[in-house]
Amino acid sequence: MDLLIAAARALAAGDPLGALKRVALRDDATALALRGIAMAQLGDLPRSKMLLRRAARMFGPKQALARARCVVAEAEVALASRDLAWPTQVLEAARVTLEAYGDRVNAAHAQNLAIRQLLLTGRIDEAERALSRIDPARLPPMLRAAHELAVAGVAMRRLRAKTARAALAWAERAARQAGIRALAAEVESAFGALNAPVARLIAGGRERLLRLDDVEAVLQSSALVVDGCRFAVRDARTVVPLASRPVLFALAQTLGDAWPADVSRDVLLARVFGARLSDESHRARLRVEIGRLRRALRPLADIHATKRGFALTPRGGRPLVLLARPIDEEHAAVLAMLADGERWSSSALALALGTSQRTVQRALDSLAGAGKVQSLGSGRARRWITPPVPGFPTALLLPALSLTE
Repeated sequence: MDLLIAAARALAAGDPLGALKRVALRDDATALALRGIAMAQLGDLPRSKMLLRRAARMFGPKQALARARCVVAEAEVALASRDLAWPTQVLEAARVTLEAYGDRVNAAHAQNLAIRQLLLTGRIDEAERALSRIDPARLPPMLRAAHELAVAGVAMRRLRAKTARAALAWAERAARQAGIRALAAEVESAFGALNAPVARLIAGGRERLLRLDDVEAVLQSSALVVDGCRFAVRDARTVVPLASRPVLFALAQTLGDAWPADVSRDVLLARVFGARLSDESHRARLRVEIGRLRRALRPLADIHATKRGFALTPRGGRPLVLLARPIDEEHAAVLAMLADGERWSSSALALALGTSQRTVQRALDSLAGAGKVQSLGSGRARRWITPPVPGFPTALLLPALSLTE
């Protein structure tokens, strides 16, 4: 028993090798669970998952608390390996069990894992509601750091840079108190994402890179913004989402890029519809789509016909600016998810991006052909990874599944 306690303390201190020295030759349920956690800390996630499942089966129905702890550990491994389809109801049942037995620390950890999964799958509203129900002052340093990282994740996706910086400052202090280097490294990585360029501002024919603070300032200004990061047209008070209407957004982007000048019909047909030679049917379709865009943007701008084409004019004589991703890339959304350096399956990417797995697979094949991503393993165990792309954000500015702002 002393060896088990020593192994558990070593894991809590972030020393997986020290834990393995004490339990590597044991096959009882507790030792298997500790070995599983140690393997997870060392990065061998498949073996960790296998050991934790074996431990949970061996504990039996009368050891509900130990089984619940194994479930939480397995959920953390699933999250680290980007198994986003892992059943959340199992994690919630484990959290309830932990609460019932008075293990509030692991119950809070289970809740934090559920929130992180919500963040990865773009369910920002649900994550924010779950965070609001937690009192961070009652958490131990390790969980306080994890909680503040989740708060910062929500704030960055909501474009609240000041809130994100405050949360990361708390996370840094808590990680220092916990003394866990891996946690401190995660906080440092989050600071790096917050301070990195996440968009380009295009105005008056000039471009400049923006950090998240700058993007927030642009969106709160009086300018009309054609947002190529979240596929919307917006000002400080109104957002017209066009992520599900790509033709309308392409028209808005083309018209905004030419502002204050107009754009000829032939250019619009070529850029938006890919029509090399236009005929009356193409022109009719253009008129229909322009009419739809005019109705959608009515609260923010006017679109009027000119002799050669159409022009976009912001209401109230305001300036117009364009936001674009830091680099132009056809499969930018997939690269943005892979930029965290983790190993993603195509199914997890599809779930996180809200698209079909086949679409993601085609994008990955194209990126692999260009040498921008690489795969590891085969079949269902196949995972995709890429080193962070210089100047490219993580998923901070991707359209969330539920944008209410």
